Amino acid sequence: MLFNSYSFLIFFPIVILIHFILPKKMQYIWLLVASYYFYMNWDARYVLLLLFSTAVTYISGIAIENARSKKAEKTAVAVSFVLNIAVLFFFKYFNFAIDSVNLLLSGVNISLPKPSVTFLLPVGISFYTFQALSYTMDVYRKEVRAERNFFKYALFVSFFPQLVAGPIERSKNLLKQVNETHQFDFERMREGLLIMLWGYFLKLVIADRAAIVVDTVYGNYTEYGGVYLIVASVLFAIQIYCDFAGYSIIAVGAAKILGFELMDNFNCPYLSRSIGEFWRRWHISLSTWFRDYLYIPLGGNRKGVLRKYINLIIVFLVSGLWHGAAGTYVIWGLIHGIYQVVGGITKPIRDKLNDIFDMKPDSIGHKIVSGLITFALVDFAWIFFRAESLGAAVEIIRSMTHIGNIGILRNGALYELGISRWSFRILLLGIVVLLFSDFMKYRGIEIRKMILEQELWCRWLCYIAALWFVLIFGIWGGTYDASSFIYFQF
Repeated sequence: MLFNSYSFLIFFPIVILIHFILPKKMQYIWLLVASYYFYMNWDARYVLLLLFSTAVTYISGIAIENARSKKAEKTAVAVSFVLNIAVLFFFKYFNFAIDSVNLLLSGVNISLPKPSVTFLLPVGISFYTFQALSYTMDVYRKEVRAERNFFKYALFVSFFPQLVAGPIERSKNLLKQVNETHQFDFERMREGLLIMLWGYFLKLVIADRAAIVVDTVYGNYTEYGGVYLIVASVLFAIQIYCDFAGYSIIAVGAAKILGFELMDNFNCPYLSRSIGEFWRRWHISLSTWFRDYLYIPLGGNRKGVLRKYINLIIVFLVSGLWHGAAGTYVIWGLIHGIYQVVGGITKPIRDKLNDIFDMKPDSIGHKIVSGLITFALVDFAWIFFRAESLGAAVEIIRSMTHIGNIGILRNGALYELGISRWSFRILLLGIVVLLFSDFMKYRGIEIRKMILEQELWCRWLCYIAALWFVLIFGIWGGTYDASSFIYFQF
């Protein structure tokens, strides 16, 4: 079930109504049933995988807490990780692993057989697996107590607003809220609906409209070169941000209406002035997951500069692989790892140059230049993320260097990429609104809170105008098959 589907528009109000009518002791049971129904709408068979991950980590949590020795605790953690990662590997990486081994063995004319049956990737498996595994580690680290109520723990793993595309919540936040009672609150519902409306704006008005242009150009990259590919690559950066952030924001709003607070998954990432800052603002739940459960256990920055850089490369390679079983994702992760290492190595040099030329990092000019450079580096890496293969990515980058067709920016050729001149201008207007909103948030001013502080007539004027804009200018599945969110495939 998709957030931007008619079935969800029926499902969600029913969930809210029954949730607040039921006795407080029954609320979590109802939300668990609703969450499993929500997930089973994709493929009911794969709910068994969700249940398996839930059961394994639930049992491991109790085993860790009841263990009488450190060795027994570590064994429980190891079993939990091995079983969960094994399932994730089989469904997501098995064929990729076979292809990679065959590529290595091709020089000696040896190949491993591939299974004739292929499995559909279970939606959201990477998200709920990581969320469940974080609980195992939190119990091991004594940061939370093991949950004894299986159904409450199952709701923590399967809570439907953030089940299939995050944010990847921690037990210290979400599991604690599962154990609380939730009463209806009009103010909270109003704010939650406003948050959801902003998420729908990002998805329907910007992301799905940009997707048409991106798919047109990247789907025929041999015919479109130069400026076409540059424009499409910039729009893909906007598309993936609005698509993924849109889902996360809708999830946050839906959870708030039900009485739950989810973490912010994005915080103005394209206003970052360095790659390090970008990753503190992009997909925050995953970035902090890798920091807490991979980077720090590897030694973080505690074992010298060289080890720190090796750890960073490992983390970003794993991050790339988490996103998908393809070489393009691995290269995307490697590029970001290299960015981090080069940034760390060159920082003393850059600081010295700032002193020599009296450049002030806090000046407006310096912020703009560093922000543009950061965006260009991030957008370059997105090419590998979006391209169908490594060969296609290389060809796209090569084609970008031929910018003799710069005239398309003024002769109307951009309006022949799947959307009309009028629709393209709506896209640009949407991007301007997004940039303005992010800039205000970056400065510590949230437009949503400003609206909620206004008088009644002004608030309702804003609500109606925003809803009207999304309904009128949003691109729906009937016009373009863009109903799925990009990160569902991960």
